[in-house]
Amino acid sequence: MPVHDWTRVEDGIFHAFHVAWIPLLSKSLNEGLLPEGYYALPEQHAGRAIADVLTLHASPARTEPYPLPPATGGVAVAEAPPKSQHRETVEAEVLARRRSIAIRHVSGHRLVALLEIVSPANKDRRDSVDEFSDKVCSALRLGVHVLVVDLFPPRPSAPQGMHAAIRARLRTPEASYDLPADEPLTLVSYAAGPRIEIYVEHLAVGAALPDMPLFLRPDRYVNVPLEATYQEAYRGLPKFWRDVLEGRDVE
Repeated sequence: MPVHDWTRVEDGIFHAFHVAWIPLLSKSLNEGLLPEGYYALPEQHAGRAIADVLTLHASPARTEPYPLPPATGGVAVAEAPPKSQHRETVEAEVLARRRSIAIRHVSGHRLVALLEIVSPANKDRRDSVDEFSDKVCSALRLGVHVLVVDLFPPRPSAPQGMHAAIRARLRTPEASYDLPADEPLTLVSYAAGPRIEIYVEHLAVGAALPDMPLFLRPDRYVNVPLEATYQEAYRGLPKFWRDVLEGRDVE
């Protein structure tokens, strides 16, 4: 099933889809994708009441990265590097000091990774874009890996997409980045560490969602089944809105 044009419907319809997709992703991760000792939980971020995504998971006073979890399970980067259209490495020293999935390890139940699905509200104004990108960078600074799924085309508040806004905080704002006009939707995996390894997939409306790596350590990851879970969540939408998204006439 191809990715749909979510700009055809009001924001509340994507919100309903988003709410259905997150638990399916979490269920898939917990039913064998995550190695022993890891688990996934949906997390509700209460808008601006949460100043930093990390306040849900760790002491705000912590300034050093978390220790690495054990090197067990997952796919080793050295043996099978993640497949992606684009890859780049960013030095971490310039890192800036919603509803999502948090991956934790049972040793201290510490946060290991986040999966974030961008919603229209994250792009509705520049402040929202800044807030979202700052949260991602704050997580990376503490060694928390992040997978961002952005199924919306650029808006005036983010003219090159959400990844460009995050990327500007990971290196100098002058660093060049051009979002392909014919593939304006973006999936990005960020592997935290002394250097941030970035794996990017661009796609167009109508394309299938590739599996994307979610890192558990800088050297280990699992592939997240975005397409299969997207399809399952989409089937739960009311037929009226599926018809709208698929371009069929509705009354």
